[in-house]
Order: sequence, then C-alpha cells, then structure tokens
Amino acid sequence: MTDDTRARILRAALEEFSARGYHETSVRELAERVGVTKTAVLYHFPGKADIVRALAEPMLADFEAALAEAGEAPDARRATLEGLLEVWLTHRYLLRMNLRDLGLTASEAVFERFRNGMLRANALVAGQHADLPGRVRAAQAIAMLSDPVVLFAEAPEDELRAAILDGVARLFATPAVDGNGARTAVTEGGRSGKGTETGAGDPGSPARSEVVAVRAKGRRGRPSAMSAETIDSVRRRYAAGESPSEIAAAFGVSRATVYRHLPAD
Repeated sequence: MTDDTRARILRAALEEFSARGYHETSVRELAERVGVTKTAVLYHFPGKADIVRALAEPMLADFEAALAEAGEAPDARRATLEGLLEVWLTHRYLLRMNLRDLGLTASEAVFERFRNGMLRANALVAGQHADLPGRVRAAQAIAMLSDPVVLFAEAPEDELRAAILDGVARLFATPAVDGNGARTAVTEGGRSGKGTETGAGDPGSPARSEVVAVRAKGRRGRPSAMSAETIDSVRRRYAAGESPSEIAAAFGVSRATVYRHLPAD
C-alpha cells in the first residue's frame, strides 16, 4: 500500500463525509469510491474514527496555533475571532462534516482537543474577568463564525470574511439582557453594566445601550436524552437500514441525539 492510496482515501472521505455525513458513509462505500477493497482501507485506517483523526489533525494544529498567537496579542478578543475564522475558512469542508452530523465526535481524542480549544477560545473572547452574560456573549460570537462558512462555502472568501466579522461586531454592539429581562451594556472584558452607556463599534469595543424591559421566553425543543430501552430500539432500527434522520423523526429527538448512541462503523 502506498501513501498515494492513503491520500486518496482521505480525499474521498472528506468529500463523502461533508456531503453525506460521517454516519451515513460506510467504509465499504469509501473503498468503492477510491477503487480499492475494504481491506485496503482498513490497512491504512483500522476504523472510520481513525480517518476522522487523520482528517482533523491539520485543522486542530491550525486551531491551536491560532489560539496560542491570539493569547499573546494586545487585543485577544479580536485576534481570537479573526484567527478562528481563518481556520474555519481554510478547513471549511471538514467543518461542514462536523456541522452535518457531529462527525468529529467519532474520535474521542479529536473531540477532546476540539472541546479544549473551544473553551480556550471562549475564555480569550470573554476576557479574564467576564461575568456570565459576558461569557455567553463570547460563546455566541464564536458560534457565529462557523455556520456562514458552511452555508456559503462557495462565496468569495474576502466578502464572506468581511460579512461574518461585521455580524460579530454587531453582536457586541447589541445590549445584553439580565436575569430580570432588562437590557444591559456589554463592557470591554465581558462585564455587563445595567443602565450604562458606552461606545459601540468593533468586536474589541463595548456597546451603547439603555435599559429596556424584555420578556423572557420559555425553553422549547426536543428531548436531548433517551432511555436505555429507546437506545436499544434506535440501534436495532439503524442496523435494519433506517437512516438517522428517519429514526430521529420516529422518536421525536434530534439527529444529534441519535448519532450519540450509534455504533461506529
């Protein structure tokens, strides 16, 4: 077996995982796509999770390097957001795979590095002395970077980058809401001040606002957990050929909930 075969397997896996999803693509289908036997694929990668590890390594290395650089920057918030966006733009198809069906969670090692990186990014964006609203706002800003990269993957990169960063800047220029439903300003460093007014602007600047009463809405959504009996039923239906989407609809749960309980192929 050659390195060329390994590279072709990885290219095919990235294309299939990003287009169809990690859980929807079998090793046999990857082998057919590359034009080799299933045994040949397993020679290079003992399991699908090993393919994910190989695909994710360049992105994780770039991610960790961007965070290390941002941690030394005078404006850590801006450096983190801009650096993370560059990583997503560079690895947009791997990101698409993860947003499609949480494929990066297939490898525990990859998931741990990714999670630790996201926690570090949140801390850098929020600031050292951020309160809970500030940390939540930081998490929202980070989350805003990824979906547009996936949804508009074919858009001109410069235009997409500018539009995303503009949206993040607007988030920090919007007042937060305290636990009583009142809007508060988001100050530099992630701390919120009720009834204060500050300057608005870029992601590194605080917001301008006045207190406005807002009624909080109740939580809605599908169940995020299943009983042991339901999990057994989910796995039997998956083994019988039903897709995760069909199973999720049948049990009234999200696809992410179904994926968490499926065996790795």
